[in-house]
Amino acid sequence: MYRKILALAVVALMVCFAGCGKKDTSSETTGDLPTQTEVKNEPKVEYYANPLTGVEELTKEKSQDRPVAIMVNNISVAQKVQTGLSKADIVYETEVEGGITRLLAVFQDISKVEKIGTVRSARYAYIDLAMGHNAIYIHHGQDPNYAAPHLKDTQTMALSESNAGYRAKNGLSSEHTLYGYGNKIWDYLTKNKYNTKLTKATNWQTFADKDTQITYTNTANTVDVKFSNSYESVFKYDTEKGKYVRFFKTTERKDYFTNESEYFKNIFVLQTNINDYPIRKYRKIDLSSGSGYYCVNGTYTPIKWSKGNSSSSFVFTNEDGTPLTVNQGNSWVCIMGKNFAPSFQ
Repeated sequence: MYRKILALAVVALMVCFAGCGKKDTSSETTGDLPTQTEVKNEPKVEYYANPLTGVEELTKEKSQDRPVAIMVNNISVAQKVQTGLSKADIVYETEVEGGITRLLAVFQDISKVEKIGTVRSARYAYIDLAMGHNAIYIHHGQDPNYAAPHLKDTQTMALSESNAGYRAKNGLSSEHTLYGYGNKIWDYLTKNKYNTKLTKATNWQTFADKDTQITYTNTANTVDVKFSNSYESVFKYDTEKGKYVRFFKTTERKDYFTNESEYFKNIFVLQTNINDYPIRKYRKIDLSSGSGYYCVNGTYTPIKWSKGNSSSSFVFTNEDGTPLTVNQGNSWVCIMGKNFAPSFQ
């Protein structure tokens, strides 16, 4: 009897252990089970160097487009309503008449700037500067004596309210109110069969590698450029940004619509002969060659420069004639008369 009871007990224990080892799935539903997320490999976007800055930031198509160069009003009363300059790849500044300066903002991809302005009339030297980039030149009006004939030498667009421009109420008189929309300008150029492609995309200058920061021994935390007794551009180095911020004399100039400061990586100061044309209202800028300075990272070095004919770009060299290597980034180019000298602090 005892053996029968023992045998039954062993069998019962075995059944019990077997039941414990079996998973009860009667209460499980498919909703309780984890699902595997399908991972899709997004296509890798390849960026190409911007020929005007050296920065890899453009699609292949945009890197092969012709630049667009726009005349920007810089009379002192209208500086406070400027917009879009910080988006430019290169900005040129030189005299026009009466001691005032005007600006030429050059964009490899004009569609990246929402608005640019205010836009003013053409002058001969600025047409030359635009042609040096093989850029489409945008203006509103022109001086009839010198700029008007020269406009025939390149592709131009007269901006107005009837194409890609508009008038904004900014508290100033009408001549200081015309702005252009970047994307609308490009749409207008393409739809109206402008030649918008470069035959060959080449870098504006010899740019350093993206991980290289060129500095010099001469200090230039402040760069003061005097164009006339009334016009003075000042650039102050921001160590945190690693760029220069722009001032007119002691007043910082900020974007009218965004209130953002205007930062530039490279500052060039080119000295040349500036005289009156026979019609003394306008200033004649010698763009053949000369000396100057390259300022970057709070330092500067003397340079030589040359341009030559209208369709030639600037060539910058060290004083010994070897090619100048420029840090990647946007640039502000001051072209000043020899009657004044820049100062560095």
